[in-house]
Amino acid sequence: MGLIIDFHMHIGLYHDYHPWVIEWMKNEIEDPETFVKEMLIPERFMRYLRENGVDYAVALAELSPITTGMLSNEAVAEFCQGIDCLIPFCNINPFLVADLSGELERYVTEMGFRGMKLYPTYHHFYANSNRLYPLYAKAQELRIPVMIHTGSSVFRGARLKYGDPLFMDDVAVDFPDLTLLMVHSGRGFWYDRAYFLAKLHANMYMEIAGLPPQKLLEYFPELEKVADKVIFGSDWPGMPHIGRNIEIIRGLPLKNETKDKILGGNAARILGISSD
Repeated sequence: MGLIIDFHMHIGLYHDYHPWVIEWMKNEIEDPETFVKEMLIPERFMRYLRENGVDYAVALAELSPITTGMLSNEAVAEFCQGIDCLIPFCNINPFLVADLSGELERYVTEMGFRGMKLYPTYHHFYANSNRLYPLYAKAQELRIPVMIHTGSSVFRGARLKYGDPLFMDDVAVDFPDLTLLMVHSGRGFWYDRAYFLAKLHANMYMEIAGLPPQKLLEYFPELEKVADKVIFGSDWPGMPHIGRNIEIIRGLPLKNETKDKILGGNAARILGISSD
C-alpha cells in the first residue's frame, strides 16, 4: 500500500468560533473545544496521525469571520514549523486584503506555505471573479495548488450559490498550468459538474473531504474513470474518524491501484512528495 495523505485538516484553535460551529461539531465530538485543544500538542497530534494511518496532512488556515471563525495563517505556520508531515496551506480572504498577489507571495516565499485554499461560500464571491485573477496568476507563477470550496455548507451565513464548481471552469481555462482542487466535489448539489470538470480539464481535481466514503460510488458511479483526479481528505476535526474512513475506501469495489491513488498517490504527485 502507498502513502496516505489527508488533504483537508483544520489544524489550530479558531478565534471567535461561532457557537453554531461548536454545536455542529458536537455531532461527532462531545466537547469539541477541549478535544481540539488537547490534540494540538505536536507530539500528540503526530501520534494521532500515525494511529489513523496518515503519513502526511495538509493544514488549512481560514479567515471566515461571517460563517465559522478565524484560524490565522500565522498560527498554522507556527504549528507546522518543524513537523515534516504537516503541509501548510494559507487562506486569503479577498475582502480583508488589498494586495492579494503580494500577500500570497509573502506567505509562500517568507512563511513556507505550499498551497492556498479559498472559501467562496463563506466569503461571498464567485471563483471566476476578476478580482481574484491576479491571485491565480501569482499562484500559477509560484507553482502551488489552489483548493476552492465547492458545494454545500451547514454554517450560518454561508451562501451556496457561490459553491457551484462551474465557476471554476473559467479559472481552469485561463490558468491551464494552475492545479485546482474542487473541495468537497460539489457536495450536495453539483457532483455531476465536479465529475465532468475533472474529466474535462487536466488541471482540475475532485477533493472528497466531508463526503461519506461509503457513498462515493453512489455520487460518482464511474469514479474509476477519474482515478488520477480524486484526492482524499477528512475535514478534521469536524470529521475525526480518519482511520475508519480510510478503511471504508479500502473496502470499495475499486481497483487497488485506484484506492492507492485516491488515498495518497494523486496528492503526493500534486505536492511533490516521493511515494517510495
